[in-house]
Amino acid sequence: MSLLTKCPVCGTELSVEAVEKLLRGGRHMATIKVQAGVCHKCGEMVFDADTVERFEVLRKRLKNDEVADLTPLGNAYSA
Repeated sequence: MSLLTKCPVCGTELSVEAVEKLLRGGRHMATIKVQAGVCHKCGEMVFDADTVERFEVLRKRLKNDEVADLTPLGNAYSA
């Protein structure tokens, strides 16, 4: 994983951590666990190019209702 070492927002040192990212596409949402550079001062998360590409692929699948092989986590509601 090739990440920046300093936060692009505040300049603080980043630490590489496992994070959970929520992605939306169309009427669907999914969570994905990935590695990110995390700034403990401002909260910024930095992802490498391969991870960003995975996000885009998953968003496209969600938008196109291609969710049959994803694990359901429950229901979400809006009031």
